[in-house]
Amino acid sequence: MIDFKPIRIEDKELITTYFFACGNRDCNLSFVNLYTWQFLTNSHYAVVDDCLVVRFTLDEESVVYTMPVGTGDVKNVIELLKQQAKAEGHVLRVHGVFPELEEWFNREFPGSFDYRLDRDYFDYIYSRQELAELKGKNFQPKRNHVNKFKRTYNYKYTPLTVDLIPHCLELEEKWCEEHDCEEEESLINERKALNIALRNFDALGLVGGALWVDDEIVGFTYGAPVNHDTFAVHIEKADSHIDGSYNILNQEFARHIPEQYVYLNREEDLGIQGLRKAKLSYRPVILLEKGYAELIESWK
Repeated sequence: MIDFKPIRIEDKELITTYFFACGNRDCNLSFVNLYTWQFLTNSHYAVVDDCLVVRFTLDEESVVYTMPVGTGDVKNVIELLKQQAKAEGHVLRVHGVFPELEEWFNREFPGSFDYRLDRDYFDYIYSRQELAELKGKNFQPKRNHVNKFKRTYNYKYTPLTVDLIPHCLELEEKWCEEHDCEEEESLINERKALNIALRNFDALGLVGGALWVDDEIVGFTYGAPVNHDTFAVHIEKADSHIDGSYNILNQEFARHIPEQYVYLNREEDLGIQGLRKAKLSYRPVILLEKGYAELIESWK
């Protein structure tokens, strides 16, 4: 049996090294997400035959493994996961990016896996330069919001540092009161993940920004690299009463992260139609298709 271990801050370098090496842009493979959401997903990891595998739980019962990454024998690791799943009495499901995941399993295990795509969990990936510059006809509405904000408010954007976190939490408290966070399970969980992240801001290697109007923080955001060319935006909160606050926060963050990051992964829409419309309006250059391969019963 594979010995899966809880994910700790001390595991950041090990886990990040494996995921960076594979070049995957999946936000689920961000160490920040793995660590800050493990209260919900019960994420554990193991290194088997120089391959990293993460095990997590969906809907409190469905066990899913990430596609093994590393220099070892991936096919052998999948065989071990098949044995593990059988011993524990659950169906083997392996999460990954399509079409690569399907192509690999069809080649290595022909006819033995079914495939499930979930549009609600596709990642929206953008050109960092496009979000920073907002050039062209497609971004005219965004520029209008940004320009109106600049004309209306005395503002500044600064790096998010540990000493600013209490002010960000005050804004988040206000945001939650206005959006009835305690009535919505997804917002309750997001709030937990946010607090875990901010309490471990430096240890997680987070990079963020704060938006100020008249010496008051009215928005903040943070994220972390997913790989060498892609940076994930994990949280973005702003005072929705200030028109254009989200637009300017989005642009300033894209302008201030290092230029080595060609892409910004702004994660999924969770099937929320308003969020989907907003994310599509920023013209993603990649819609990262994600899902899982599921072992067919007769092949167990």
